[in-house]
Amino acid sequence: MAQEFPTLTNDLLLRAARGEQTERAPVWVMRQAGRYLPEFRKTRETHEFFEICRSPTLATEITMQPIQRYAGLLDAAIIFSDILVVPQAMGMEVIMNPGPHFTDPLNTPADIEKLPREVDVEKELGYVFEALTLTRKTLAGQVPLIGFTGAPWTLMMYMIEGGGSQTRQKSKTWLFKYPEVSKQLLARITDICVQYLIGQVNAGAQLLQVFDSNAGDLSPYDFSTFALPYLKRIADEVREGLKARQLPVVPLTLFAKGASPYLAASAGYDTIGLDWTLDPRDVAKLTDGIIDGRTITLQGNLDPVVLYGGREAIEREVKRMCNAFHGARGGACKAWIANLGHGITPGVDPEDMKFFLECVHKYSAVPSS
Repeated sequence: MAQEFPTLTNDLLLRAARGEQTERAPVWVMRQAGRYLPEFRKTRETHEFFEICRSPTLATEITMQPIQRYAGLLDAAIIFSDILVVPQAMGMEVIMNPGPHFTDPLNTPADIEKLPREVDVEKELGYVFEALTLTRKTLAGQVPLIGFTGAPWTLMMYMIEGGGSQTRQKSKTWLFKYPEVSKQLLARITDICVQYLIGQVNAGAQLLQVFDSNAGDLSPYDFSTFALPYLKRIADEVREGLKARQLPVVPLTLFAKGASPYLAASAGYDTIGLDWTLDPRDVAKLTDGIIDGRTITLQGNLDPVVLYGGREAIEREVKRMCNAFHGARGGACKAWIANLGHGITPGVDPEDMKFFLECVHKYSAVPSS
């Protein structure tokens, strides 16, 4: 059964995620609790990255920083954590300095034997659940709280590459050279992601997002073979698991960056995230009605670099974005969550982030007829 939490006073995000028409677009930003904020950098001066992730108190403090700075402008909090806590739960060592580095990545299929057959998600990732519960209580109903995980393909890529990679050569070689072993590894990662997401809802998450940041590195065929089946499993099994535990069946978002939006929409999530290379009017034509005849909510999709362009550019491009999403819904503000097309980057002036949020509030609202 779900825990008791303060009553939510701003449900704009959840209504949009359910495909409803809203008075304006809810807005939040990927990596909104991050290095562009001076208060975040101050905390990082004395605490290592994964130390913050593992400390419920520090994770809550960081999660709340943008909510406090941008009071009344952000419509969601996203728990401060990292997608790579899942490989850590599988026994792999990851160091953040400043980007992720695996001290002992998977080089051959034999290396999979080093990973535990079973992972006690509650034991290994309980600190995330504690942080979610503490944050949900600290929010006191101001805005919904988002939980998340990395997608199986993106996590597998990191586990094999040992960190970021321009070509994904090692990990993609596995797909072609060891396809069945790759599928077995993807299935094991999926099992953990499902348990992890159900645990996040039990701890207080009100919406869940799956980040498949490297989806665009796969051809449509390879995405359909090595990503889509596992994304579908997550959507189906998380919903089934929530029902079985009598927990709220929260909205699910998939951000499969660079993948075909039609393929992403076919995974069965309530919302799909768009990067800035996609026009929502085109995406809506591709995706509306393909799952049970319903409208799939779209999230995005301003180019993060616009935030370096000055106030005139930010206002102009937000207006353009709003017009595109309104156009995708017949002139209405409906089934749209405003966001950037990827995470906010460290050099952004926090005041320009504030102006972006203000512009979304102003230009996403459609006057009632």
